[in-house]
Amino acid sequence: MLKVFAALVAPVTAPVTTAMTAALVASSLAGVPATASEPVLDSEYTPLMLVYMLLTVEKWTHDPVLIAAIRAQNAETSGLSDTDILAQDAAWRTAQSADPMIRQVLDNPAADLLRNKSAGSAGLISEVILTDARGLNVATTQMTSDYWQGDEAKHQETYGIGPGAVHIDDLAIDTSTGVFQGQGAMTVTDPETGEAIGAITVGFVPGMFWEREDERRN
Repeated sequence: MLKVFAALVAPVTAPVTTAMTAALVASSLAGVPATASEPVLDSEYTPLMLVYMLLTVEKWTHDPVLIAAIRAQNAETSGLSDTDILAQDAAWRTAQSADPMIRQVLDNPAADLLRNKSAGSAGLISEVILTDARGLNVATTQMTSDYWQGDEAKHQETYGIGPGAVHIDDLAIDTSTGVFQGQGAMTVTDPETGEAIGAITVGFVPGMFWEREDERRN
């Protein structure tokens, strides 16, 4: 079983540094089993998801395509009331996949970029959700069960905390994908202002961590 420190299960509020990622990699890989037959425990996957978020997903958050998409939507949604947001979320939940509201989230350059990132993960990533400052979907790799993520920890413990925050959620059956997965989320920061502008959430298929490790060993 992987050794887990208290710092790994709390939101990471300091900026990501090389020293931090190196320490996390070391603590996460120490004692990784040689086979994929280990039981599915949150304590085993929390550090693995966190390291992936810090080493890989953090780099995505600097992509100009994602930054531009969030900026553009923030300009449109900043004036929405709570009632407006709830109404949009309700409309999303009853909409069909061909609905323009859904298509604009699924069919845009940011969504295409995230699908390419997901496809390159060899099955590790089940979904990616990019959200604006209000927690509303900007781009997703597939249809989500709801449009507003602002009432969930993935938004409140990332964007709600500020730049550098990372949140790792418990393993569960996801209502959007129907997959048993864990989720990692982190704040997206505007490179020009240094301010938080949104968040990115990544769904992980836990067993794929072991398959990747087996492939690396073989």
